[in-house]
Amino acid sequence: MLRTLIFIFASLLAPLPALADNASAAPFFAAAVVDTDNKPVALDALRGKPLVINFWARWCGPCRKEIPDLVEMHAKYKGKGVVIVGLAIEDADSREAVRDFAKAYEVDYRILLAGVGKGVELMKALGNDKAGLPFTVIVDRNGKVAAKKLGAMSKAEMEAAIKQVM
Repeated sequence: MLRTLIFIFASLLAPLPALADNASAAPFFAAAVVDTDNKPVALDALRGKPLVINFWARWCGPCRKEIPDLVEMHAKYKGKGVVIVGLAIEDADSREAVRDFAKAYEVDYRILLAGVGKGVELMKALGNDKAGLPFTVIVDRNGKVAAKKLGAMSKAEMEAAIKQVM
């Protein structure tokens, strides 16, 4: 009984994704990124879809930890229209290493490269003033930021944030 109460209390204190103040995801839709084949990708094509945008890097330990949960969320929600995008804060010359990393982690959601400089600028424009990783932004169909979190999201946090935009 005491363990249960401690667990419930600890769960209440656990950080949840920050609710956004209806900020716009316009900087994301306007950003210039490339895919792992170095082909330009128009992010504006993702407008109108519920999005999970995860900023990450290969060297980031917490990023590596949450990738399996993102893969699981992709499998669970892709049929419901939710799009998960992994936005690597890596330059285009690292694209082969990023592609190999994604393969090793069995990433089956879309991986794009923002570059280091542009990626940091984009994170800041979306509310990550510290430019830390991982950073996840949940965007609704109207292009509004519904939730965001600096640091690894738990599976439960991902589920709750995704359900907000479905």
